[in-house]
Amino acid sequence: MSEKKYVVAIDQGTTSSRAIVFDLEGTPKNSHQMEHEQIYPKPGWVEHNPMEIWSRTQDVIREVVTSNGIVAEEIGAIGITNQRETTVVWEKATGKPVYNAIVWQCMRTQDFCAEWQKKAGWDKKVNDLTGLVISPYFSGTKIKWILDNVPGVRAKAEKGEVLFGNIDTWVTWNLTGGPNGGVHVTDVTNASRTLLMNIETLKWDKEMMDFLGIPEAMLPAIKPSSYVYGYTPENGAFGAKIPVAGILGDQQAALFGQACYSPGEAKNTYGTGCFMLLNIGEKPVRSKNGLLTTVAYGLEEGKAVYALEGSIAITGAAVQWLRDNLRLFDDAPDSEYFAAKVKDSGGIYFVPAFSGLYAPYWDMSARGAILGLTRYITKEHIIRATLESICYQTRDVQAAMDADSGVPLKALKVDGGAVKNNLLMQMQADVLGVPVVRPVVNETTALGAAYAAGLATGLWTSTEELRKHWKVDKEFGAAMAADKREEMYKGWKKAIEKAKGWL
Repeated sequence: MSEKKYVVAIDQGTTSSRAIVFDLEGTPKNSHQMEHEQIYPKPGWVEHNPMEIWSRTQDVIREVVTSNGIVAEEIGAIGITNQRETTVVWEKATGKPVYNAIVWQCMRTQDFCAEWQKKAGWDKKVNDLTGLVISPYFSGTKIKWILDNVPGVRAKAEKGEVLFGNIDTWVTWNLTGGPNGGVHVTDVTNASRTLLMNIETLKWDKEMMDFLGIPEAMLPAIKPSSYVYGYTPENGAFGAKIPVAGILGDQQAALFGQACYSPGEAKNTYGTGCFMLLNIGEKPVRSKNGLLTTVAYGLEEGKAVYALEGSIAITGAAVQWLRDNLRLFDDAPDSEYFAAKVKDSGGIYFVPAFSGLYAPYWDMSARGAILGLTRYITKEHIIRATLESICYQTRDVQAAMDADSGVPLKALKVDGGAVKNNLLMQMQADVLGVPVVRPVVNETTALGAAYAAGLATGLWTSTEELRKHWKVDKEFGAAMAADKREEMYKGWKKAIEKAKGWL
C-alpha cells in the first residue's frame, strides 16, 4: 500500500473549477483550473450548466493526478469547497439536472422576497430560525422557483425522485458514483446557507420547509464539515478508491484555511464577491447591524463553531465587468497597472450594485452607479474607483462587525485571487486604517477543504497542528492620514444613498 502523501482539494467556484494537491505541510504541489460559462437569460438572472461544471471538475482532477509524478494511490483524502447558495436540482435515477444551476448572484426571486418581507413577523422569524435574512441570495427561494416553474418537478420532488444540492452536494454525489450509489450529503456550512436549516439544531427546519413548499425528501443529509462521506469508485475521475472527507462552503473554507480557530479572528476573501467572516465561537449570536449568522465549521456531529459574515455580492466581478463588457483592459491583473497611473479616482465613486446591495444594507432594489463624473475622468480613474469600491464595501462590513462584536478589528487576514494586487491591498489598509495581512499560501479556500479532509482521515491530528502551518507573506500598513480616510469614506456613503432604492 502506497504511503499517503497528499490531500486533493476540489474548489468549485463561481467562474471556474480547480483541483489543488497539497502535501502534509499544507504546501500546494500541483493545480489545474478551468473556467465555465456564465449564462445570463434575463437582466439580473445568472445560471450555470451543472453538467459543464461536473465535466470541468473531472478534467481538472485528471490533470493534477497525472502531473508532476503524483499518483492516485498517494492521495489520502479529498476535500470539496464550493460556491455557496448556487442551486441544482437533478433526477436521482439519471443524474440529469431538471434546470440550469441558479447562481447565488441571481435575482429572479426578488419579487417573491419583497412580498415575503411584507408578511408580519417573518423578517425576525427567518433571522431567529436560520441566522439569515429574506433575500434572493440564498438557496431556499431558488429551489422554490424551480419547483414552481419547471413542469413536473414538484411531483417528483415529493416522491424523492429529484434531489437538491448546493454545488458541494452535486459534486460529491457525482464524485462518489452518481446514479450508481452516489452519496447525497451536505455539510453544516452549506446547509446554513439554504434558509432551510435551523441554526441552533443544525437540522432541516420544518417551518421553513413548509413555508417555501420544499419537500424534505429532496434535501441531502447534513453532516459535519470534516467527515468521511463516501469514496470515489475505481472507475471514476481519480481512478482509485479515495475517501471524500471534507466539505466546506468557500468562505468558511477560507476561514478554516486561514487558521481562524479562535473567537475574534477574522478573514476577508477577495473573489467574485467579498466575504468577511469573524469567528464568534460555539453560540450563534444574531447581528443587529446587517450581518449574517452562519456556521463557520463543524468537526463533530451536532456541534458547530459559528461566524458573523458580511457578504458583498460584487467586487472581483466588477473588475471582470470592466474587462469583458467595457473592454478597458485584457486581463484582470492589468487593473493594478492602470489604476496606479493616477494618484486618485478623480472624485468619482463606483457603486457596483449589479445584484442589489448585500451586507450591511440588504437592498434588493439598489443598482450600479458611477457618480461624480466630469470630462476630466479617464478610464484609469474608473478602474481605480472600481478597486476603491472593493475597499469601501469591506469597510462597511468591518464597521458592522465592530458594532456587533464590540471588539475593534486590529488586523485583517486576506486571501483570494485579488490579494496578489499590491495596490489594492495597500488601498484596503488605508481605507480600513488597520494592517492587512497576506499569508504565504494564498489558496486558503482550497487549503481549508484539504485540512478538513485530512483531519477526518487522520493525516492531521488537530487544529493546533494546522495553525502552525500558517505564515505571513506580506503585511500592508495603513499609510493614509485619518482625515483624508474619513473624507473619502463620507463620499462613498453619499454614493451608496444614490444607488439605493433605484428600482
